[in-house]
Amino acid sequence: MRQTWRWFGPADPVSIDDMMQAGVQGVVTALHHIPTGQVWSPDQIRARQDAIAVMRDGAPSGLAWEVVESLPVSEAIKTQTGDWRVHVDAWVQSLHNLHAAGLRVICYNFMPVLDWTRTDLAWRRPNGARCMRFDLTDFAAFDLHILQRPGAARDFDPALQETAARRFAEMSDDRCAELARNVVFGLPGAADHLSMEGVRDLLESYAPVTDAVLRRHFHDFLEQVAPVAQDLGMRLCCHPDDPPFPLLGLPRVMSTEADYVERMAAVDLPANGITLCSGSLGARPDNDLPGMMRRLGDRVHFLHLRNVRRDGDTIPDSFFEDEHLGGQTDMVALIDAILDEEARRRAAGRTDAVIPMRPDHGQDILDDIGRGGQPGYPAIGRLKGLAELRGVEAALSRKPRP
Repeated sequence: MRQTWRWFGPADPVSIDDMMQAGVQGVVTALHHIPTGQVWSPDQIRARQDAIAVMRDGAPSGLAWEVVESLPVSEAIKTQTGDWRVHVDAWVQSLHNLHAAGLRVICYNFMPVLDWTRTDLAWRRPNGARCMRFDLTDFAAFDLHILQRPGAARDFDPALQETAARRFAEMSDDRCAELARNVVFGLPGAADHLSMEGVRDLLESYAPVTDAVLRRHFHDFLEQVAPVAQDLGMRLCCHPDDPPFPLLGLPRVMSTEADYVERMAAVDLPANGITLCSGSLGARPDNDLPGMMRRLGDRVHFLHLRNVRRDGDTIPDSFFEDEHLGGQTDMVALIDAILDEEARRRAAGRTDAVIPMRPDHGQDILDDIGRGGQPGYPAIGRLKGLAELRGVEAALSRKPRP
């Protein structure tokens, strides 16, 4: 596996120097400052590459931008409204510009409205570490009583509605405000200013977009971008829904193995592939991560390795982001399946035999606590996770491969 690390750009408190000391081999980043739907210009791409190439003292880092995460797909494309065709053209032009700069792996998602959803961004563990958590009761309290989304009651059974009402009644004003901020944090570019009314309006824009409609729009998008990527020798890899079940009345089309199979079959090209995120997919008990890697590995172009622990086995359910070798996904079995796939690719002479991986998320530990930065992306917590994943890979590398 190619060991990479996500970086949010020059403002990220986790620096290029930190990555160097962690021993990563490549960088995963995106041009988050460019509004969704606009072209990533060659100059902007080059500026990010130049920023990665040097340490604080000006010495060369030896690191390069290796994976794009994410090239955003606009809500207009997902709903096929407004300037959606212009946005697709911009996405394709960005592909060309990234290709010219040497980028080949492009991660993206097709999640409506929210890139990810959590109710706690710094949930305290018994050992004092902090992690992200999705609490279903808190989320129901938010949806029913803070957001007051029309029709929300249809999405929660009576027992959960009653529990959520009690939870809401016990919440202080500060906790209500914090919960709203935490949920809205997954709205790209909107977390700092969007009101509850604004969230309701955004959700209302999806009223005509059923599950079947979103799938059709996704296939329309793939038909326009995947052949371009194929011709350029690039690899597109769609990230799963996070969490992988419906929320806020929105459709979900990338939550299960069946979803991935359907999306790949819609445009059956090697370039139309997968980001296998063990954390997102692991929030459902019916997702068999080692099995998915073995069955779908031919189209896995990027790996997010993290672990979650669910409170139970219902769908949906509460969960928290556990240590990389904790949680309920068998990380050893998953890495074993990854190494088998890499061996198979080498035997077939594939140029993409080594799959880029990043230790996804991490708990805030030691000096991470209070340091600030993007939730889920601490320096020390991810370093610990990377070290654990490296250890598993090193041990399994002794095993003979087909």
